[in-house]
Amino acid sequence: MNRKSSTLAVAVAIALGLPVAPAFAQSGAQTLDTVIVTGTRVADRTVAESQSPIDIITPEVLQATGSTELATALSRALPSLNFPRPALTDGTSGVRPAQLRGLSPDQVLILVNGKRRHLSGQLNVNGSMGRGSSAVDLNTIPVAAIERVEVLRDGASAQYGSDAIAGVVNIVLKGAGKGGSLALDLGQYSAGDGKQYQLSGDTGVSFADGRGTVHFAGQLSHQDRTNRAGPFNAYGLPGNPTPNTGNYPGVGVKAFVVGDPEVDTRAVSANAGFDFSDSLHGYATAIASNRDITSFAFYRSKNHNNQSALLAQFYPKGFVPEINQYLKDRSLVAGLKGSTEGGFNWDVSYNYGYSRIDFSTRNTINYTMGSNSPTSFYDGALEYTHNIVNADFSQALDWGLAYPVTLSFGGEYRQEKWNQSPGELNSYIDAGQGIPGSLTGAQGFGGFTPINAVHADRHNYALYAGLEADLTDRLSAGATVRYEDYSDFGSKTSGKLSARYAFSDTVALRATVSNGFRAPSLAQQSYQVITSNYSNGVFVESGTFPATSVVAQALGSRPLQAETSTSYSLGLVLQPAERLYLTVDAFQIDIDDRILLSSTINTNPATNALLTSLGINNVTAFRYFNNAANTRTRGVDVVGSYNIPLAASALDLTASYSYNTTEVKRLAPSPAVLTGLGLTTPLVGRDEIGRLEDAFPRDKAIVGGTWSADRWSVGLNATRYGRFTVRQTNPAFDQSYDPQWVLDVSASFKPSAQWTLTVGADNVLDSHPDKVNPAFTSVNAWGQMPYSNYAPAGFNGAYVYGRIGYKW
Repeated sequence: MNRKSSTLAVAVAIALGLPVAPAFAQSGAQTLDTVIVTGTRVADRTVAESQSPIDIITPEVLQATGSTELATALSRALPSLNFPRPALTDGTSGVRPAQLRGLSPDQVLILVNGKRRHLSGQLNVNGSMGRGSSAVDLNTIPVAAIERVEVLRDGASAQYGSDAIAGVVNIVLKGAGKGGSLALDLGQYSAGDGKQYQLSGDTGVSFADGRGTVHFAGQLSHQDRTNRAGPFNAYGLPGNPTPNTGNYPGVGVKAFVVGDPEVDTRAVSANAGFDFSDSLHGYATAIASNRDITSFAFYRSKNHNNQSALLAQFYPKGFVPEINQYLKDRSLVAGLKGSTEGGFNWDVSYNYGYSRIDFSTRNTINYTMGSNSPTSFYDGALEYTHNIVNADFSQALDWGLAYPVTLSFGGEYRQEKWNQSPGELNSYIDAGQGIPGSLTGAQGFGGFTPINAVHADRHNYALYAGLEADLTDRLSAGATVRYEDYSDFGSKTSGKLSARYAFSDTVALRATVSNGFRAPSLAQQSYQVITSNYSNGVFVESGTFPATSVVAQALGSRPLQAETSTSYSLGLVLQPAERLYLTVDAFQIDIDDRILLSSTINTNPATNALLTSLGINNVTAFRYFNNAANTRTRGVDVVGSYNIPLAASALDLTASYSYNTTEVKRLAPSPAVLTGLGLTTPLVGRDEIGRLEDAFPRDKAIVGGTWSADRWSVGLNATRYGRFTVRQTNPAFDQSYDPQWVLDVSASFKPSAQWTLTVGADNVLDSHPDKVNPAFTSVNAWGQMPYSNYAPAGFNGAYVYGRIGYKW
């Protein structure tokens, strides 16, 4: 392997994205020598030697954020990661997606210990970032189990297959057969709600005279709901909605619940290994988590749907339906790997992943059942399962170069299933016992019907090969190609070239070029349901139909095809002064045939007649998935670090900045059948285009400092979330939101080598994003939803916390 001087190693490692967080002072030197498994098949490649940009996030960084959620912690450590906190978006309120480099949440691949992590059963179909995506639920993994997180900021489909367009997040779990920790976290928002507690821990054990190890981890946590709703502010002026009708309470009454859901979490993991001999090693990783999440639907007034007589018996002041999600997440990876004296390495594994979400609606009613209606309903379930077999091989080859060439090759077989199971009869039935015009099903979230039940599956196989080598003392390069064949849409071939050249100990250049793809998820191809939405100032019953269904095809849909991408990156590494490191990385990602959920298109009499003829009633709007857009994303990442040694302590300053912009280069035209029905709303409206181009911050900056002494450490982190714009179907209601600064502080004291006491505050200055323009009453529901769901830092305000930790 190429061993450059320590100075260049430090510079390259910082360029590849060392964590911008307080832990750098404690772990910087060790991080440089960390052997990575993401973005390379070379067995002993370190961070300092990587050809592609990669961030290393340590457990100390995750803990320093004050969050008990992995996705939230990562978003506070990485400027390229966006993780807003939407409310009133049905299942998305509980299982929130994250995006990397401004792309879709399902355009980033998640690995655990280098193996593909299964998708969530959730599909995001309402008005939030990531609308239409089906992604991995990062919050199913206990933070206490994590050794580090490797974030590859580069396209990697040629190495890993589908989804790795924006990059790869590899969560590496602790595996030591000794040591451990216990921690108790307590916190609350300054508004007096959102109380949280978490008990977490991990421990390692060894057996068989040290040949075997198992590292266990777990967490038990609870989160109370938050509420930042505003009062209904219509005052009886002409054209204003009438109080105590529809979804509106009395004037001045705060009836909605807008904020984080109530969450109970239990998660455990075990990461094990056993040396059968010096050349044969077995390994297994199991993770299980249960989450009980309660979020909230739109308020229903005491005269909603003209049901005043019925609601007087159940909810005389109106009601807010509660949407409960019970998530069961299970995974198991087991394998054998070995090597020969000739340098041949092999790794064969089996990977099982399962996600199930059971939906229930509580504190609600089915109007068509009259006074016989229950107030709680089971609505059905969404399930995702994958089974994967991997075989990976590598061989060191002597080609007469200064160092060996690594040849890698292998294959994968994957089977996927996605099920949508119906709810109980009462959750969707029209019982015929209500007044004429009664809305059917459980209010807030109606149950999935047997007609909409889905049992979808597919399989695919892949073959890949790659070469990676240090060609000279200064130049290293790699090339990879991968072929995949899917049973539902066909085959794709991906390739990648990468290189790094060190001009001197203080200047290095790296570059990559690749193409990739993302297969349409089974959920995107199969999901169908009718739900309540707030669209263009109107509450509507909206139907989502599969692209291959009779209904969608009658409305102009076509079968989904894979998204394809072409990516370029170029990075410059500098060390302009001692202990000062700086890098600038630029990138471009072109994506064709992006899969989008169409705009919510309101029906007209002709469309209603067509839907009725197909057996669909009471739907006033529709949508379906389609390959609708070509986009180009360009951006730059800047990372810097400076260390100041002091007499009995140290001060580490870090800074990072990410800028990216996405432009829609082509839109698929609306089908002619929609025009024939007299529908003028485009299939992809300007609000959806806005979600692609403007609804996330174009830039994000993080500046941090940590002072560390023997017993004390103090951390200060300031994050600037850039300007973002939310477009509506009516351009008169577009709104741009100014940048927001968020300041996080923490202080820790170690009374002994084992104990650590920490107090801190996230968003200590209680910063809030801009409110929705009060004049835009069709957007904020007349003041009841005062904040945008796209606010990147959320809108809960200051959060104060304490932690007691013990390590051995």
